[in-house]
Order: sequence, then C-alpha cells, then structure tokens
Amino acid sequence: MLQIQENISLKPYNSFGIDVKASYFAEIFEEEDLTELFQNEIVKTQKIFVIGGGSNVLFTHDYEGLVIKISIKGLQAQIIDKLVLVTAGAGEVWNDFVQYCVTRGFAGVENLSLIPGTVGASPIQNIGAYGVELKDVFESCTAFELKTGEIKTFTYTDCHFGYRESIFKGALKGQYIITSVTFRLSSEARINTSYGAIEAELQKRGIENPNIEDVSEAVSHIRVSKLPDPSTIGNAGSFFKNPVIEKYEFADIVAKHPDVVHYPTADDKIKLAAGWLIEQCGWKGKIVGNTGTWKNQALVLVNHGGATGTEVYAFSEQIIDSVKSTFGVTLEREVNIL
Repeated sequence: MLQIQENISLKPYNSFGIDVKASYFAEIFEEEDLTELFQNEIVKTQKIFVIGGGSNVLFTHDYEGLVIKISIKGLQAQIIDKLVLVTAGAGEVWNDFVQYCVTRGFAGVENLSLIPGTVGASPIQNIGAYGVELKDVFESCTAFELKTGEIKTFTYTDCHFGYRESIFKGALKGQYIITSVTFRLSSEARINTSYGAIEAELQKRGIENPNIEDVSEAVSHIRVSKLPDPSTIGNAGSFFKNPVIEKYEFADIVAKHPDVVHYPTADDKIKLAAGWLIEQCGWKGKIVGNTGTWKNQALVLVNHGGATGTEVYAFSEQIIDSVKSTFGVTLEREVNIL
C-alpha cells in the first residue's frame, strides 16, 4: 500500500551518506502507485525529486518537498533471431540487470558492469564506461508524465542523447518519471576491449579470445580496484565529467603537458581524463576536513564520515579552481547538486 512519510532522513537513500531530511517521502513499487501518489492533495503542492539508488546526487540541505524513490522491479527478455530486447523495471539495480544479461549471453552491456545506481537513472544520465554508453544499447523507455498522469514511450530519437545528457536532463527535466527501460542487445557479441585497462586485465588473466563474461569480470575487477564501495565509505562514483574540448584547445594543453591523457571523440573533438587532470594538480588521496578524494581515483570525492553536502561541494569548488588554473579547463560536475 502506498505510504507518504513525513520528515524522513535521506541518509540511507543517498550513497554519499549525507544526513539531510525530506519533508515528504514515498517509495514506488508499481507503476500504478504513481497514479495514486499524484492524486494526493499534499503531493500537488510539493516540489518533487526522484531517486533510484541515490548514487548520483549530493544533498547540501534538507529537501523541502517530496522525494520519490523508484523501486519498480522486473526483468523480461524477448529474443528475435539474434536480436534480444530486455525490458527492466526502473528500480532494478543496474549491475543486477547487467549480470542478468551477461549470464544469459545477451551482449552489449558487459562494459557497463558495476556502475552504481538503478536502471531508471541510466537514460537520464546516458551512463557510460569503457567505450560504451547507454545510448549504444537503448531501444526505448516508458515514463510517467507528472502533469497528466499518462504513461508515454520514448524512443532513441526522442531522448536526444549527448555525453552524460538526455532530454530528461534538459527540455523535459522534472516532467517525467521513468518506469521501465528496454535495451537492444544481441546474442552475437561484438567484444569491445579498446578502452581503459580492459585489454591489460585480460592479458593478466591469460585470456586471448574473451567472451562477454570475461569482459564483465575484467571491468568489475578494474572498478573495484579503483573505486570505493559506498557501503563502507560515502561517495557517488565519478563526481566530474570528463571534459570534451576542441582540437585547438587541446593543442595548447598538449604543448605544455605532452603526457596529458586524452581520447578522440566521434564528433572530432578531444575528451580529457578528468581524474588525470585532478591528480596532476595534487588532489589524489587528499583529505580536507571530513571529505576528500579517493586514494586510488582522484575523480571520486568521498565522505570520510560526518561530512555535510556543503562541505563536499566546497571541496569540489577548490578542485575546479585548481584544474582551471593549471590547464585552462573547467570541470563540470556529473553529480546532481541539491
């Protein structure tokens, strides 16, 4: 039965472990619960924030409004020759969905193993890692429109995907709640080991002809070695986006910093490794008060215990200023700031 709770601590619902409160809180287990929720008179007067795993948000103060946690589950596969369409409830843990696919031989998401969060957040952010982005495997999603209460289907074209962007972060921000996502996968794998340390990890394991399970395990191992577990130390994974710059801007940087880590993009620009930029500025593993950067990955900001969202935000400002001063590049936060 749908419950609307009042004055609820959000500490268990955000991976940074920031102790703030929400005026109202509701957890959604079925699509129909949203219809009931938005018929409530209290809800009609509140501003809304939606969370899944709470792994991409930094709360800097109490939330004066309604926080909705999406916990809609369900996994279903439709196989059409070599094409596999997998529909997942928005509340499914992302890595549980990935493992569901990998163990069944459904190829396409193995490079996205162990990304924190839930399925419903994946199209909003156009999540990506190790040479693969959500848009590469996206078929469609269903979403509840707050204004009308109707369920709408969004196709790939509708979503206007960009680097860590979509229409749900842009023109339609705050207007829809994603309830399910359908992925376009394949029973015939096209192995992608060209990005990051995947190839080196596979070589360490003596694997010359990897399958999708090998890739998934390699990616998972790399992520575990670099990234802290939110259950033991508060964090939201990568705090900053990798900056994408024009070639003429890159020419200026590489002239001064020949060893700058970079990757070409499909639109003839250059993507820089934000973690490398931050590390070169001396921030890797640095602790300031109750916050800091992770010892193994400068791109990750952590809560060492008792940090406030304001403290973490102020620390991120220092990093942005430092990178700008050193490289002339302005880092952009990947995490939602509230």
